[in-house]
Amino acid sequence: MEIIDFHTHPFKDIKTNICNHRSYCFNPTPIKSMEYLKQMGINKICGSVILKDTTDNTGFEAVKEENDIMLELKAIYKDFYIPGFRVHPDFVEESLTEIERMHKLGINLIGEIIPQSHEYEKYTSKAFYEILDLAKNYNMIVSIHSMEPDAMDKLVADNKDLIIVAAHPGELDYYIRHLARMKKYENYYLDLSGTGLFRHAMLRRGIDECGEERFLFGTDYPVCNPAMFIGGIMFDLLLSDKEKEAIFSKNAKRLLKLS
Repeated sequence: MEIIDFHTHPFKDIKTNICNHRSYCFNPTPIKSMEYLKQMGINKICGSVILKDTTDNTGFEAVKEENDIMLELKAIYKDFYIPGFRVHPDFVEESLTEIERMHKLGINLIGEIIPQSHEYEKYTSKAFYEILDLAKNYNMIVSIHSMEPDAMDKLVADNKDLIIVAAHPGELDYYIRHLARMKKYENYYLDLSGTGLFRHAMLRRGIDECGEERFLFGTDYPVCNPAMFIGGIMFDLLLSDKEKEAIFSKNAKRLLKLS
């Protein structure tokens, strides 16, 4: 089956490789990384560059650097990579400028955005919504790390006309809240990277309650091992081939308007 990994953080070098065990990996370069993922059966990756050891307090220069590196990697990866770029609620004008720049380049995926746990209110603020309003005008998709459930509820409720993809199912309580949002809001999707997929029958439950078209395959590579996520879908006997195909690629193709 074709596989589109909706959630990755591609890296240029050791500075941008956020794997916790990066010194033990055999794929330290962009080309070797692409070959490694293709050998696993992954046909395309999506996502943003994240600089190691940066926080929300480093200023917009770090965000701009991440986006510039992303464009360098796009030039290397070409059609293998659907780039995501970063914005930040503390820097509204700079973020709006980045949205305009990326729109001109034909890039329509924002994120993964990663709110810090003590700053969730910034991501439900007027400042952040001003950024999202411009993203809506350009029909962009926003991938965001799952926040505290009440904050996530507010973000989605306040932006019903924006496609929001939450990253990481989380454990049971978080997952149930994801499903509740998916039932209530048609613009809300969940990517399966990170914690959660290894819990038996969680995806069967999600499909039965919300439909196969609301889930996207993701790994969070290089933080997580892609083999675990591919196997978690491919060898799940509770899923039909049709459901696996939807999760692996068809849903992402529809949202990203790929042929």
